[in-house]
Order: sequence, then C-alpha cells, then structure tokens
Amino acid sequence: MRLLLLSLALLTAQPAAAIRARDTGIAPGPMPTGLLNAITDVPGVLVGQITLDRGETIRTGVTAILPHGGNLFADKVPAGMVVANGFGKLMGLSQVRELGEIETPILLTNTLNVPEAAAAIIEHTLGQPGNEGVRSVNAVVGETNDGGLNDIRARAVTVADARRAIAEARPGPVVEGAVGAGRGTIAFRYKGGIGTASRRTPEGFTVGVIVQSNYGGRLILGGVPIPPPPAKTAARVSADGSIMIVVATDAPLSDRNLTRLAARAMAGLARTGSAFSNGSGDYAIAFSTAEAVRRTAARRATTTAYPEIGNEATTPLFIAAADATEEAIANSLLAAETVSSRDPATGETRQAVAVDPALVKRLLSRR
Repeated sequence: MRLLLLSLALLTAQPAAAIRARDTGIAPGPMPTGLLNAITDVPGVLVGQITLDRGETIRTGVTAILPHGGNLFADKVPAGMVVANGFGKLMGLSQVRELGEIETPILLTNTLNVPEAAAAIIEHTLGQPGNEGVRSVNAVVGETNDGGLNDIRARAVTVADARRAIAEARPGPVVEGAVGAGRGTIAFRYKGGIGTASRRTPEGFTVGVIVQSNYGGRLILGGVPIPPPPAKTAARVSADGSIMIVVATDAPLSDRNLTRLAARAMAGLARTGSAFSNGSGDYAIAFSTAEAVRRTAARRATTTAYPEIGNEATTPLFIAAADATEEAIANSLLAAETVSSRDPATGETRQAVAVDPALVKRLLSRR
C-alpha cells in the first residue's frame, strides 16, 4: 500500500519549491530533530557553500564544514572515520585515523579539485593569528565525482572559491539540494546533492549530519522503493558513485567512540538502498564539538585522558546518527532541482525526484 501511495505521488514535473523529507511524511526514527533539522543544530558547527554554475558545462562547487569558528589548528577536535568502500580520494584520512583528531575545516568538492580545496585549507590555516610557526597542516577534503553533469576536466573550482566557502561558513539554516559540492552530483540516476538533518537524544545531546550524495543502487525513501527515471538506453546502469557523510555531535566522545558513531552512519546509508559497489567511495567522518574533549594546545601537552561518556551511553547517539543520515540523504534528493549540462563528452539532464507533499499526506490520511 505504501509503495502504491508514494508511487502515485511521484511526478514528472519539477516541484515548484524545494521540499524536505518531513514535508512528505518521511521521518526516520523516534527521536525529535533539532530546531533546524540540520548539522548546524550542533552548537558551534558552521557551514559555507559556493556553487559554480557557469555556461553550459560547469556544474560544481564547494561545501565547507567547520567544527567551530575558532582556530581549529590550535583547538583540535576529536574525530573518527569509517570507510565502507574506498574507491575515493579522501585527503587527510591517515592522520585522522592515526591521531584521532581534526585540525582544519572539512571541505567537500569534486574529485579533480581536491588539490585546490586542500590549498585553500592550508592557506586559511597558515593565515590565522597564532599559527605563524605552523609547518604541517592535515587538510581534510572529501569528494565525489560530478563528471556526469560537470565538465570535471576543466577543474573549475579555484583556491579562492574554496577559501570563500570557509570564510562564508555560518550557523543557521543550511541550503540543500543542487548547491555547493552537490551542484553536479547524481544519485540513483536522479539529481543528488547536499542534504542535512539532526536528532536530539533523550539525554539532551545533538547529532547532526550533512551528506554529499552521488551514489547508486536501488533508491528507497522512507522504506519505500522508488522506481528510477527512464533510461536513455537498455544498457546496464552502473551503481557506482560515492557519498561523503559528515557527522557532528556535542556529546563528549573519544576518537574511538566517534569512529563507532561514524560506522552507524553507514546503517542510514544502507536503508536508502546503496549498493556499496566496487566503484563507490563510501566515507563517514564524525567529530565532537564538546569543550571537555577538545584537544587544546595545553591539553595536548599534559592530558592523557578526556572526560567522555561511557560505552553503554552511546546507543542513543548511534541510533541518532543512522536516522539523521537516512533523512539527510532523502533531503539531498528531494530538495534538488533538475540540472542539465551540455558538455560534449558527458552532457545530460538529471531529473529531480519530484514529490507532491500535499498529495502524499492526503493519500496517507485515507489508509
């Protein structure tokens, strides 16, 4: 019955305005959302986005996530990272795994502009007051390949673009869909993009997620399989692609338990029908903004242990991460607009998943 109802609500036309999963009744899990239902519900987290849409071929951008607005190199945050399938180019991965901390903004962009994003992070870090003696920076840059809609070989994202994304990072609402690093992405043959969501645990902690969706498999929204758009040819459709998932929380967690938290984001990804294919880069990185576990310069010199919550208290956070990831992915698709490109090699149109929320609610009320 649910399949029939949601299938009836799938339209071929682009929606008049961006909608979110909750507008259609898709609300994974029992926990309430934060005020904005966004990663910025986690205190201190900032997001900035630069969208590049030029001419007939450039469809790309940058999304910046800052764990806090201070000097991240001086006041590092604990972090953990999980790779479900490693066909990707996540810069900074090894040092985050080795030391369990992040010392820079996290930037998301397209595959061939990872170097420009890293250069922007390094310039930003070296230029901050107090960092005059810094000689090593572990820039963290995630990517997906937007070459289906973007002329990726043009390498359109500049260092200045990436620096502007960092400079414009703010608290508050996060724009979703075909924006920033999600401008040219594709998911399940539909238009993918940037999506975000959050959860509040019974203990009062917040978990927020932001995703850059660009992967494949069999799309499932709210537990309902969604048929793909018509294919141009009968050729086999690849499930390859990638997703970057960034998880933030204000719960005081060690890097070990943040690695466990990042792993639970993959449960949310699986619920959306990801194939976790051979050619997919499926990455999740989690960090804590809690002041008690921040790796300040003074603490790094003297502290051997930080006051974190125990293992038995992590279950609500794990549930929150899985549910928020599932909803963030749904938001990335539902908020996206149809995007076209005329690149001579890869030019195509990717239709948005168009849902009439009023129709869905009316149909569901008659069950």
